[in-house]
Amino acid sequence: MTDIVLCTLNARYTHTSLGLRSLLANLGALRARARLLEFTLSTPVPTMVSEITALAPRVLGLGVYIWNAQPTLALVRALRAQMPDLKIVLGGPEISHETEDQALTTLADHVITGAGERAFARLAAQLLDGPRPLMKIITGEDTDPAELALPHAEYDARDIAHRHLYLEASRGCPFKCAFCLSALDRTARPFDQPTLLRAFDELLARGARRFRFVDRTFNLKIASCLQILARFRRWLDDHPDEPLFLHFELIPDRLPPALREAIAGFPAGVLQFEIGVQSFDPQVQSLIDRRQDDEATEANIRWLRTATGAHLHVDLIAGLPGETIDGFAAGFDRLVAMNPHEIQVGLLKRLRGTPLAQRGSTLGLVFAPDPPYTIVSSPWLAAEDVMRLSRFARHWDLIGNSGRFRRSLPWLLGDAPFANFMALSDFLNARIGATHGVAFERWAEALHDFVQRLPADAIQAVVDDYRASGASGRPAFLARGIAGRGIGAGAWRASRPDRQRTALVHAPSQGHDTSQ
Repeated sequence: MTDIVLCTLNARYTHTSLGLRSLLANLGALRARARLLEFTLSTPVPTMVSEITALAPRVLGLGVYIWNAQPTLALVRALRAQMPDLKIVLGGPEISHETEDQALTTLADHVITGAGERAFARLAAQLLDGPRPLMKIITGEDTDPAELALPHAEYDARDIAHRHLYLEASRGCPFKCAFCLSALDRTARPFDQPTLLRAFDELLARGARRFRFVDRTFNLKIASCLQILARFRRWLDDHPDEPLFLHFELIPDRLPPALREAIAGFPAGVLQFEIGVQSFDPQVQSLIDRRQDDEATEANIRWLRTATGAHLHVDLIAGLPGETIDGFAAGFDRLVAMNPHEIQVGLLKRLRGTPLAQRGSTLGLVFAPDPPYTIVSSPWLAAEDVMRLSRFARHWDLIGNSGRFRRSLPWLLGDAPFANFMALSDFLNARIGATHGVAFERWAEALHDFVQRLPADAIQAVVDDYRASGASGRPAFLARGIAGRGIGAGAWRASRPDRQRTALVHAPSQGHDTSQ
């Protein structure tokens, strides 16, 4: 019997919902009456409705996030017509703040704001067996993570074989960055460490190889961080031929010697670090309540890049209060000089409940009215500047981050990376216009035309990059008889995420400078 269905729309199939699995693990006696159902943003609403109605649940719990709010609204509207007696319970960060103003709240029977493990279990019992709850909006309980059941057993064989497993070693964040929902946390609190380590062992024994930790501050407590790394390091020592991928989010200016030593001990390609720099401008950092030692941050990124085999994904945010386009350019150029594998250029978004959402209008920030509530303009950035930065970010992802233009990129960036790449972005916008749904051959052809103004080696680099990509098309510059040097696609490591595999193809030996 499936009385309870827990459901969400993930961004893509390879993602898994940690939040829903945590709810399942903490249902107690109701766990046997519950089922998990995950879709993606591309799943048609009729397909989702059909799969849900086939299970005939009495209670449906839906996880609502900034990226799935709009399609979730369409799903709930369709379910209301098809299953009028179904009790719909909403939770998640997008619905937890400014709750009463949202159309989703009107359609739902109940909304749980904040942490939902205890609150959803109690609400589900009341909806199934009585007495019926009186309140529509229910505040979640801020439970000590060490008292919660871990969700690791809720990952099934299909998840382990084909998807990334999301984990958390701690919950919360002590920092107060105004653009982030974690600013509402009091501190970071750990899960029970011995129980956590046993759970990792069990997942590894079941064949799990791809782990993404969602902790905002994985290296906040160095002793706990070291224990987790040591557990995975020992497993690697015992299984030297097995693939493993570990993703962590690091505080950028906190890398003491013991942690450096532990990180340096991992083989190339196992570790991926997401490092949120966001801005190097002290005035901007002050306006967003962000504390960051920029010199230590730069030193740590340079050390990670040159002395370890870790893959570095470093974040910058465009549109923060106080930052002009020239200021963002300076930060981008500074980060490019550190040579991380990926620079994620994101535009500022208005996340419901954050301090910046509350005071954004007083700062003159204008955001789009619909999810994902991206910045439209500010006193420091005109609307046209934001549009150019948005295109810059997309083109950078396609060319700078994809790894498919490794030889061309140094020519495109030159000695003024932001200015030169913005010129390319403007050119691509004029030539192609769209930034999605464009064939790779068309990007390569436009890039080949752009570099005609550069030395011949730059033109050859585009040809070599196209050939090395393994693409099967034949763009016009190849048809015109430019043979290139016949560089092959090479062997990719199938256990790594796509972009990390691309970086590893040409990765130098660990401990040497990787800037070339």
